[in-house]
Amino acid sequence: MELSLDRLTKHYGSKIAVDCVSAVFQPGVYGLLGANGAGKTTLLRMLCAILEATSGEVFLDGKEVTSMGAAYRDTLGYLPQDFGYYPGYTAMEFLLYISALKGIPNNIARKRAKELLEVVGLENVAGRKIKTFSGGMKQRVGIAQALLNNPGILILDEPTAGLDPKERVRFRNLLSDYAGDKIVILSTHIVSDIEAIADKVLLMKKGKFVLQGTVSELIRKVDGKVWELEVSPEEAREWQAKATVANLRHEGKQIVLRIISDSMPAKKAVLCEAALEDLYLYYFPTEEGVQ
Repeated sequence: MELSLDRLTKHYGSKIAVDCVSAVFQPGVYGLLGANGAGKTTLLRMLCAILEATSGEVFLDGKEVTSMGAAYRDTLGYLPQDFGYYPGYTAMEFLLYISALKGIPNNIARKRAKELLEVVGLENVAGRKIKTFSGGMKQRVGIAQALLNNPGILILDEPTAGLDPKERVRFRNLLSDYAGDKIVILSTHIVSDIEAIADKVLLMKKGKFVLQGTVSELIRKVDGKVWELEVSPEEAREWQAKATVANLRHEGKQIVLRIISDSMPAKKAVLCEAALEDLYLYYFPTEEGVQ
């Protein structure tokens, strides 16, 4: 199976949301990483044939997907960023409803729904109404519905939003197991999720792919640009105002800063090993909330 994008573009009036992107996806986990507003959601909606491209094409095994109609949709599983649900439905009722929309026979749908509720850890609340669920539980229902038709292409937009650390680990393990012979595209700004499971990362900025490669290949882009610097608390505040500080830790009365910089930021700064989060901050230095 091969999903390919050929110069895919989307304009909203004079605004360019996705700018002539090309890529090839084969079985494995792909991490789409970028700041809010980078164009990730727009791109995924075009991949799902929900949103019409301004120009460019998407191909599945050489066939243009808009010409495939239902045959293409049958290969897809999709979890949108804003997952909609019917609050009066129980978790089981909702999965059966989505199964019916996807044309899954009822006897198969019921078995599949039961299996997936177990996979996402909701088997004990299958009969509870979704409106009583926490945010993380609702997100797990969303993950389950995306998997109902055992899709060959699984597209997930911010799937770990609202999940606690334990739930996120469970989800990452699920994706790793699922991806064997399938294409999984995971869009997020949570760097640790991408670093943990992605076979390949696509870094998106202002509608373009600015980098593509494995985690280790991308991390090498910031080798020699990550520094540790020990300072006083007063100096730490000054550095945070004038430099890209990835992290800080307290050591006694001093603070050790992790600074992203093309050159040595101070004489006593020491080079340290880079991580994917450092690459993210190098390309998005003003972005907050990196996890």
